[in-house]
Amino acid sequence: MRVSLFVLAAVLAAFPVVPASGESWQMDIEANLTLTQSAYSQNWVGGEAGSASWTLNSNWLAKKQVHPLARTKNTLKLAFGQTHSQATESRHWAGPVKSTDLIDLESVLHFTLGGFVDPFAAARVESQFFDNSDSEKDRYLNPVTLTESLGITKVFIKEEKREWSARLGAALRQHLNRDALNEVTLRREDEFSDDGGLEFVSDLKTPLAEDRITLSSKLIVFQALFYSKSDELKGLPEEGYWKSADVNWENIFTASVTKYLMVSLYVQFLYDKQVALGGRLKQSLSMGVTYKLM
Repeated sequence: MRVSLFVLAAVLAAFPVVPASGESWQMDIEANLTLTQSAYSQNWVGGEAGSASWTLNSNWLAKKQVHPLARTKNTLKLAFGQTHSQATESRHWAGPVKSTDLIDLESVLHFTLGGFVDPFAAARVESQFFDNSDSEKDRYLNPVTLTESLGITKVFIKEEKREWSARLGAALRQHLNRDALNEVTLRREDEFSDDGGLEFVSDLKTPLAEDRITLSSKLIVFQALFYSKSDELKGLPEEGYWKSADVNWENIFTASVTKYLMVSLYVQFLYDKQVALGGRLKQSLSMGVTYKLM
């Protein structure tokens, strides 16, 4: 069974027909730019090579009590960065190489019924600006993963600067890889697959070290119960890889040095057996300029 993201979005949009006592949207928009640069002259001796890298990150949050019994929370994460390297011998600068790339949009509708746990409905879109995995063709906004989920949620902590919630539910995912090269026919075609199962999501945001550091942590565990291409994998070594749980654990430590200067440590752990047999770790430490729009 496939559930369209657009159908779910229409259902969520149609629900809040009753105003929630005039409450306004709570908005939080933050952007930061980090730069690193080094260069050497042609007569420099020592073997070092120059480099320049930049990364632009922005985080958007919009939430509101859209109905007396429903609250919506919408988040958007955008990130893109490149690294330029200088050749050791010629000192010529090579073309840029992508260092980070992320588009992550999520909308969660929390039905605030006042019970020990409450129901929720959520939709998420994950992609990237530029897909350079194929050296023969540049593809933009590719690949795309759509996730729709329904289940129960629990808010453990809800304070002005600290919030922790978790949710568990049934989820469906659709994966689209556009203009992929078929190695057998040597023709380009869209690759589509979907899977479904159980998804657990934990969201934590809390201050640390006397409010000087903020930790944002998100853990997503997805256990597939079916996979649309399982029949095609029968007899292959990777036949049962899709049955392993997928893990995405993202942690961001942010310290504000001044009003416009920040230090950020980003640590992400990924495990998807269909992509790699072992876990994958990404870590970046950066200092740059930050600006809070709202």
